[in-house]
Amino acid sequence: MGLIMHDQSFLILGSGGQLGKAFKARLAADGIPFLAPEEQVCNITDARHMEKALAACEPTVLVNCAAYNAVDDAEANADLADAVNHKAVRALSKLCRANNILMVHYGTDYVFDGKKHDIYDEDDAVNPLNVYGRSKLDGERAVCDCAGEFLVFRPSWVFGEGAQNFITKLRGWAADNRVLRVSSDEASIPTGVDNIVDVTLRAVQHGLRGLYHLTNSGYASRYEWARYVLELLHLENVVMPVPMSAFRSKAERPLFTPMSNERLCGRLNIDIPHWKDAVRQHVLGSDHA
Repeated sequence: MGLIMHDQSFLILGSGGQLGKAFKARLAADGIPFLAPEEQVCNITDARHMEKALAACEPTVLVNCAAYNAVDDAEANADLADAVNHKAVRALSKLCRANNILMVHYGTDYVFDGKKHDIYDEDDAVNPLNVYGRSKLDGERAVCDCAGEFLVFRPSWVFGEGAQNFITKLRGWAADNRVLRVSSDEASIPTGVDNIVDVTLRAVQHGLRGLYHLTNSGYASRYEWARYVLELLHLENVVMPVPMSAFRSKAERPLFTPMSNERLCGRLNIDIPHWKDAVRQHVLGSDHA
């Protein structure tokens, strides 16, 4: 689906990650002007550098895909997580406001503690359980407070091209182990980067503003997600459902964080595909979407 957005120019930060890569591919395919500097030469924690970068390229939209998302490592690196996920985001927000740039930023379902025992909507109270979640919450609040024109989206269990996602890791585990142990009491919504990009661009085109949950539809446990991926790949590994407490981790994680995308779908008059459709397209290709 191509969008007519030739009056917009995009600056993509975090261009080396799976979401940043998806943005680059989509904007290039649609002929939408953009810049996506390599992360090595575009340090978002350097406010002066970012000020010069914005002045040089004069974007109308800044899309921040950059984040410190090593959840366990963040427990021992709270200052670094805060520097990337909060302080840099606050500085970027102020620059966007000063330069009349729309800021698009991505949060996380980890702003919730998972204790609602129901689907979360945008009005639910936040209560992150770990350093990563707190730094991301501080970042999204900074955008809302400082950016002027903004879109904040909360996705969950993001997957795309790259090594740092559950599907890629699962394929590696399956190649090395006949029996896999996967948590069955941890649930959220697997969300594909192509759907995130598609909905983000539609929201920009339609002038939407505010904070929204941007996920695929439905929800699943890690165990259900793993079983579905292995089924698509025709792999016969044994998948054992175990509690998340069976795994040692430095960071406490919320157990149940599916988020409703109804508000976003209603504002844009769209339906976002089911997570199984997104996973199938990612694993098997667009011919199987």
